[in-house]
Amino acid sequence: MTSETITAESAGTWHLGDLPVRRVGFGAMRLTGSAAFHLGTPSDRARSLAVLRRAVELGVNHIDTAAFYFSSLRSANELINSALAPYADDLVIATKVGPYRDWSGEWGTSARPEDLRAHVEENLRELGRDQLDVVYLRRMRQDSVAEHFGALAELRAAGLIRHLGLSGVEPRHLAEAQAIAPVVSVQNRYGLGFHDPATDALLAQCRAQGIAFVPFYAIAGEAGPRGAGTDHEEEVRAVARAHGASSAQVRIAWTLHQGPHVLAVPGTGDPDHLAENVAAGALRLTGADLARLDGARTG
Repeated sequence: MTSETITAESAGTWHLGDLPVRRVGFGAMRLTGSAAFHLGTPSDRARSLAVLRRAVELGVNHIDTAAFYFSSLRSANELINSALAPYADDLVIATKVGPYRDWSGEWGTSARPEDLRAHVEENLRELGRDQLDVVYLRRMRQDSVAEHFGALAELRAAGLIRHLGLSGVEPRHLAEAQAIAPVVSVQNRYGLGFHDPATDALLAQCRAQGIAFVPFYAIAGEAGPRGAGTDHEEEVRAVARAHGASSAQVRIAWTLHQGPHVLAVPGTGDPDHLAENVAAGALRLTGADLARLDGARTG
């Protein structure tokens, strides 16, 4: 594949509520360092800004971020603000609230419902916006999401948030939230290298209801924040060779093939990897390819 000539338009579009987005977006977590959070060294600031600007040039109009995406020197939200403000009218920025990291980077006690306004205002301040396009409630092991989601619904009614989403949930949590306010997207861990039957059910539930499904760690799989995964690499490489593509491109393409409502938000701080990731939206896997990869995943 010739990555430099392929833009995000090749992946098609979906809607987050009334906001049209291209199905290949950009995840901001890895902008801040060589690995997520404090697992690596801080990024080069100029390079991170260049990656963001290049993503928009390549047609990306959906960026996934969070105030807790920071390293010892870099904040993803600040980088986004510096690189892209004033924002293009069609640019959709989604963020997450719930988890909390203190000034040293250590994970602290997750937000109570009454804390969520401060989390939302932190994202507004860092991004330089008056309203957040999409805010996900990241569930932090609580059995019910009603109280937390209800607090976000109040902030939506107050005009601080345009649309609401859920992250790290089960099908029952989606139903619980929908009884309170509309849910436009769900973000769970999902990918070729990570198989969870409950998330498979949630994926189908979202498709039936026209809700976007936005997996995280789709490339990393079991490796999670440490980087690209190697699960099923023999099968992935075989498919990649047949298409003249990279393993990461095959993993992104497989994710997109799971339904028209599935969006990919691969993250990187490398301009070359960015172009490869965006180009994966043009990779059309055959039925035989999908059968081979699905067999490796469930085998």
